Parts: sequence; C-alpha cells; structure tokens
Amino acid sequence: MIPLHATLAEPASFSLAEKLIFVLLVIASGWLFWRRFGPILHRILASRKDPGFHLDHIPRRAWDFFSEVICQSKVIQQRPLPGLAHAFVFWGFCAFALVTLNHAAVGLGIGFLDPAGILGRFYFYLAATFAIACAASIAGLFVRRFFVRPPWLGQKVSYESGIIAGLIFVLMATYLAAFFTTDATVAARALWWVHSLTLLAFLPLIPHTKHLHLILSPATIFLSRGGFSQIPPLEGDEDFGLVAGKDLTQLVSLQAYSCVECGRCSEHCPATNTGKLLNPKEIILGVRAYLNGPGPASEDPLLDSQNRDSPSGGTYLSQEAVFQCTTCGACEFQCPVGIEHLPILIGLRRGAVNTGTWEDDYGAKLFNQLERGSNALGISALERDKFIQKTDLPLFDGTQEYCLWLGCMGAYDPKGREIIAAFARVMNHLGSSYGVLKKEKCTGDPVRRLGNDLLFQQLAEENLKNLAQNKVKKIVSICPHCVRTIQEDWKAYGTPPEIEHHSEFMARHADRLPKFQSHASENSLKRNVTGHDFSRAESTTETQRALAPEGSSFPAGVPPVSTLKPGNGTIASASDHESNVSGHDFSRAEDAPNIGRALAPASATETIVFHDPCYLGRYRNVYDQPRALVQLSGTLVEAPRHKERSFCCGAGGGLAFLGEESGERISHTRAQELVATGAQTVATACPFCNTMFRDALAATDTPPPQLLDIAQLIARNLPQP
Repeated sequence: MIPLHATLAEPASFSLAEKLIFVLLVIASGWLFWRRFGPILHRILASRKDPGFHLDHIPRRAWDFFSEVICQSKVIQQRPLPGLAHAFVFWGFCAFALVTLNHAAVGLGIGFLDPAGILGRFYFYLAATFAIACAASIAGLFVRRFFVRPPWLGQKVSYESGIIAGLIFVLMATYLAAFFTTDATVAARALWWVHSLTLLAFLPLIPHTKHLHLILSPATIFLSRGGFSQIPPLEGDEDFGLVAGKDLTQLVSLQAYSCVECGRCSEHCPATNTGKLLNPKEIILGVRAYLNGPGPASEDPLLDSQNRDSPSGGTYLSQEAVFQCTTCGACEFQCPVGIEHLPILIGLRRGAVNTGTWEDDYGAKLFNQLERGSNALGISALERDKFIQKTDLPLFDGTQEYCLWLGCMGAYDPKGREIIAAFARVMNHLGSSYGVLKKEKCTGDPVRRLGNDLLFQQLAEENLKNLAQNKVKKIVSICPHCVRTIQEDWKAYGTPPEIEHHSEFMARHADRLPKFQSHASENSLKRNVTGHDFSRAESTTETQRALAPEGSSFPAGVPPVSTLKPGNGTIASASDHESNVSGHDFSRAEDAPNIGRALAPASATETIVFHDPCYLGRYRNVYDQPRALVQLSGTLVEAPRHKERSFCCGAGGGLAFLGEESGERISHTRAQELVATGAQTVATACPFCNTMFRDALAATDTPPPQLLDIAQLIARNLPQP
C-alpha cells in the first residue's frame, strides 16, 4: 500500500536547463493560446456597439456574477446532477488558480506556498478536496457525453471534449499523487513535469473548443442587457436589425463565442421538441460560424433566403427556423452562460421583415390588418362596441381607479369575452372601480415579436396617446402578452401607466374572495356583469349573432369572429372563415371542450392543473399568484413541466397568426401532457393559451377536461348577481 504523506511533494530545485525549457514551453503555450484567442477577441471588439446598452446597475450585475458564475446557481438548479458535476469542475479550477501559480513559481525557484507551513498545508489540502470532487465529476461527465449521450447534446460526438476531459483528469490525478511521495524522489519530479506539460497543453486548446466559455461566459453574464428578453432599440434610419455581419453587435458576438453547447436551450425549446427546423443552439452556433467565416464587417446575409448569390450563400442561418420561434423564452431562461437568445432571434426577424425579404401571406395579412384596423383578428371595431354594450361594461372616464384593458382576444374572441365577463364579476364583487376604453388598439405584441418595428411604433404611440388623453393611471389585463408589451416594450416611445395581470390583481385580494362556495350554481360561471348567461351550449353563437353587423349573412352557429387556421389552433381573421378548409371554428360552442355541458361549481375534490403561460411565468416571474387562486377553487395538481420549465402553448411570437405548423403541433403536445395528469380542469391565465388548448384538448383521445381561465374559476364561486 502506498503511504499518504502529510505534505504535498515538490522537487527541491531545478537545473538551469530545466528552468529554460519550462519558460520556453510557457511562452509557446501562451503564444498558441493567443494565436487563436486574439482573432476571436478582435471579432468581438470589431462588431458594432450595442445601441442602448449602458454599463449600469453594477450591484445587480455583481450579484448575478456571484450567483451564476461563482455559485453556479443556474447550472445546478436546472440540471441538478450534471449541474453539480460541472460546478465541482469549475470550483476545482478556482481552487487551483493559486496552486497553479505556485506550481509555476516552484519551477522557477520562487515558490511562495510552503507545503510544510500552516497556510500552505491548509490550502493544499483544501485544493486536494476539490481535486477529488473535480476528478470524479469530470469522469462522470465524460461517461455522460460519450456513453449516455443525451440527445440534446447533439448527434456529433465532440472528441475535443474528450481530450479536454482527459487533461483535466490528469491535472487532478497528478496533483493528488504528489501526496503519496516525497520531495527528493524521481516520482515527485516526474509528477511535476507531467502536471506542467498537461497544463501547458490544456491552455492553447481552450479557444479551439467550447471550453472557451471558461474565459468568456463570466463577461457574458456580467454584461447582460439587464432583463429577460430585452429587445435592443434600432439606431438611426439605416438600422434594420440583424441583416448582415456588419449588424452583429459586440454582445451578440460575445454570446455566440460563449456557447458551451450543453443543449439546455434545445432540450426545452418547444419548436425543437416538436420536430421543427428551429434549434436555438444551432442559431447561436450559426452566428459563431458566420463570425469565423465572413466576419463582423461582412455584407453577406445572415439568413439563407436574403441573397443566395452572395459569397456565403446565406448558409449560416435558416430564415424558416427563425420564424418558428414562439418567443417562449425557455432557451434564454435555461442558458447557464448568459446567452440572450430572444434579442438575437427577434433581431434576425427584424432584418428579414424590415428589408422585405420575409415573404409570408399570413404575416402580410396580419400587418395589413393592424395598419388599417384596430386588432390582430381583423374584425370591425364595431363588434367591440357591441360587446361592451351587451355586457354593460362601464366606460373609463378618468374617475375610476383601473382601466380594464380588453386586448384583441378579450374584445373579439368569444371565449376571451367570457374571461373578461368573469373577471368583471370578480372586480364588481371586490368593489373595485374600473372602466374600459371607448377605443383601443392592439398593443402590437405580435408585430413586435415578428420584427415589424415601424408598425409596432405606430401602435404604441397611438395607444400611449389614447391612454394619456383618458388620464389612465392603472391598467389591469387578462393577457400576459399585453402586460409585457405595455410595461416594457412601450417604454421606447413614452411612459406607460402602471399595469398588472389579473392573476396578480385577484391574488392581492385573495382574502376577500370566496372558496368552494357550495351554493354557486352550475350556470353562475358564465354570467357576466349584467347577468347574461354564456353557459348554454348555444350561448356563444347567440351572442355573436347578436353582435353581428346588420345584414350579416353568417348562418346559425357560424358567427363572424376569429376562427382557427386549418386544424392548427392558430388564429385567423373573421374574413378567413369561408375559406377555412377544415371548417373548424373555435368560436362554436360544440368545439370548445367545456362549452355545451354544465360546469360544476368549485369543490375541494376537483383537481385542477394550472398551465403556466410563458409571458406570465418566465417573463414576469409570476408563479405563486395564479396557484393561490386555483387553490381557492379546488385541488392543485402540477404538470411534469411547470413553473419556469412550463412547455409553451405555441401561440407566442406572432405564431398564432401564421397558419399551419410543420411537425407536431406544440399545443397538442402540451395538451396531452396536461390531460395525462388526470386533472378534471385545465386552468389557464392567458387568452392565447386558452385559444390554443381549445382545439388541442378536443383532439385528445380521452374525454377532455374542462378548460377555464383563473378568472372563471373564481367567478363561479361568487354568489349569483
């Protein structure tokens, strides 16, 4: 048995020849490192400055650095076992920083940590503890990458990763082995040289592999844009977004080179998981490949369909893939090295839309509807007026505390109207003073995410002017997309009023809301503020016929409201109804899972699964409030993917308006997961999620659970008006 010695063994001295060889090897290793890293750094710095970026909020940045870099919080939280292994490797490197400096100093005869001294012995034993954890972790990660091979790591095996893993293991092993020999032995000298050569071989390999993130990712995290999915402003009339290499900014380039290729973004991307072309990891690697090829000053297009005659052929990034993004933010949330995918994806969309290279009939129709009309569904604003009159919603006159923002879905979609009516009942029960605007335009959320900046600016400015004229101070909305757009995106064009989501509003008043009211009638769920009953099977079509323009030729059961695209769960304008090849109309009572049958009042035995909307959860970090409301109405059960890991419904990023999906439908994938929980009710907190699930739940093999918004859950507990 090899004895363990009390101190780390170091050679007592080195000859002049050994010292010269060591110095030359250090210089060679440093030169090889810089030969690769220097051009990378040059490309990053040669990229254009980021418009709107300011190095401010230093305390917040310092905390993010401490939490995500030093503590590896995100790495561990989102993948606990492999994350902890990565963390131990990182912490091992941190602990070895001082060991490595002393190791090099010993080779030059100027070592500063005495292995026999109190400080030296303590630190070397501490480093040995980390070395054991690091060696075990890197061995486990090697097995995972080369033998387990999770699919999101990619089909191609990175042999460079295996070499790096081997070098790290040798570094740890040679350090630990030095505790089992003495200073004046050949073994001690051999271990020192093997450790040195391994270290000097490791350094120049870093910029040639994904391990470049060891150097760049701390800077990437510290230099974040300061918020989730922060879309940078365009700068001047010649800035159209990310069109060519010359449009790539320093932050985009830094993030592209920081990618660790871990595949977390791919693992959680709804497009990737449903067989679509989009893979967020490949988007980032495509930007990196472009930087390594044409470079940051190039005029060659970034996307494949912009100019196929260019030298690069536009082969680095796919336009089709870019427009499959739902902007759910799962990729950006999961990324452990601070890559902000959404500003890059939306920047690429901007470049395609603002230069006219994106040609899509549905997209063009959406833009045209919002340029000429007031809503994304293309329905006459008169229908909104009739809905307000029918339900007797009060108009905002400046004296009420809240402006109830209807949004496109709340004003024109029949199920969205039911949510508005239910929430209005809740506000009446609480005695809140509120009103709706006489005129209201789309917030511009879909065009903002699709990249049409000119149209978004027009909508934002008109809405801000309207709100200012009506002296609105507080807004409450049923739509997380509206909340996000008003609260964050409108800031570029003015100061929006304070706004909150209806889940936050109701949660603040949870102590005044009833729980499991046994006397609530089956029909009380869908009574609006005037007592109109939406719960009857024919109620939706009756309401829409009542709201239809005079002389409308729509037959019974086919109201002139927004309809689903062919079998997809996406939204089309009313004018598309006649040409809908599937004939599916989400406004019809019999097509919605919970329309046409009696809805039981809330009870403690009812199981309810809550679907976290992306724009409420990841975008606003609102998870507990809607769950508190669900628990007032029944027993909460969780889907396997919930809270920050929630799987998207497929409507975001303007995709609700873009027609048929390729591959498996995102909404159907999520609906199957929700149904598999066995819950009696699916609760949502977003009218877009509600729309997508109406079609998806009806397509499941089992009898679908009822589908309700959280406002409807609360409203059904209220006593009848």
